[in-house]
Amino acid sequence: MHNEFTAIIEQEEGWYIAYSPEIPGANGQGKTIEEARESLGGAIALILEGRREDMLRGVPQNAIREVVRIG
Repeated sequence: MHNEFTAIIEQEEGWYIAYSPEIPGANGQGKTIEEARESLGGAIALILEGRREDMLRGVPQNAIREVVRIG
């Protein structure tokens, strides 16, 4: 399950449009399914990194920070 998200890919007027229901706002597009999937992956990475940075801004300097890995 590590770093796995659902990709919904639909075709519209010659383009493939991708989105992930688990990550609101994450969208991708491309002329091929692979391009749309890669574009979506990039969008997910940007959103998650942005959320991490936003949430860590308020963490006190003396708090313990550790990485938790799932799966």
